[in-house]
Amino acid sequence: MSNPSETSAGYSLPVWVTAVATAAFHCLRGEPFVSPVSVDLPQETTSHLLPVQQAAPLGANAALAMGRCQPGDHLDLTRNLPIWVLAEWGPPRGRDYPPLQLLPGAGVGVHAEGGRICASNFALELLRRNLEPLLPPRTTLRLTLVFPTGGRLAERTSNRAFGVVDGLALLGMGAWVQPSAAPDQLAAARQRLAQVVGARPRDPVVLVLGANGWDLARRHGLPEAALVKVGNWIGPLLAAAAEQRCRHVLLWGYHGKLLKLAGGIFHTHHHVADGRAAVLTAFAALEGLRGAALEQLHSAPTMEAALNHLRHDNPGLSSRLEARLLAEAEQQARAYVARHSEGSPTVGVVVFDGQRQVRGAGPHGRRLLAMLHPSEGDSAPPQGKDP
Repeated sequence: MSNPSETSAGYSLPVWVTAVATAAFHCLRGEPFVSPVSVDLPQETTSHLLPVQQAAPLGANAALAMGRCQPGDHLDLTRNLPIWVLAEWGPPRGRDYPPLQLLPGAGVGVHAEGGRICASNFALELLRRNLEPLLPPRTTLRLTLVFPTGGRLAERTSNRAFGVVDGLALLGMGAWVQPSAAPDQLAAARQRLAQVVGARPRDPVVLVLGANGWDLARRHGLPEAALVKVGNWIGPLLAAAAEQRCRHVLLWGYHGKLLKLAGGIFHTHHHVADGRAAVLTAFAALEGLRGAALEQLHSAPTMEAALNHLRHDNPGLSSRLEARLLAEAEQQARAYVARHSEGSPTVGVVVFDGQRQVRGAGPHGRRLLAMLHPSEGDSAPPQGKDP
């Protein structure tokens, strides 16, 4: 087996959840608590040992285990995330009762439509791989997952924009953390960018922030052949597009991320730089917001809440502010390209909100969106307005 001190770095959230769930299950079976816990990973010939904090029985038919997510040295939102798993025996196995059920507890994200837990296929398969072979015949196991701080952390994500509410989703496509700030992701994005520009030299390239933005771009009808997922590497990918003589670049993303561009921030990972509240407040002041209203805007718990509150209380100023932010983001993007490259592509910005709606487009963003939707040019969102 692997040494726990060597392998605890870099594991994704599903692996840590599986470790805690396994500890809870062993306790449910009446076994003494032991840490570290052995976890089998796909395509690995040896087990991996992960530390778990504690496990204890809760009566005869339930047990609770606790641990923390440790993604290693990577910049990851789930660092030190508390993980609780309640393990209980379920009804006898049958058509309506699979061997393993994973249920959402407090702080765990669910799909807004239907209330099902939001978990990746990898996470579900990893739990089945490690727990189902240990179940006695005809028995079922019910696991309730709790992230005690998940509700607060979810406010720093764009989960709600993609129909995930109440907490953090149990995501992850592999056993190892693949952070959006990783240099190898930048290399992959550069390669994809070269392919897109080579195949569509005269058409706009769409730089999409994250997997969720990719999904929404496709749903909005943007051609997949034009999409490049950039993670948080907006600046370097803009410069790379200019170097490859790309004529038009459309930045497509959640407004909380793209707002940073208006402040000249071109690596948007929250551990690198945030500044959203400061940027929003500064531009709101330039549009005339003063006093308590300005302070309230600055102290809003999320960017979504700040913009929605301003929209409700002062729709005229809100409209001017959003238009100004979008135009400034485009201007800052063009200035960034000019500083780092000899090329000069047109750069446009389109932002969407927590309701999965396009919130607005900058002056160039509106035109580039029309180029990607030539038959729908008249329906493109106005600058700084709802579609």
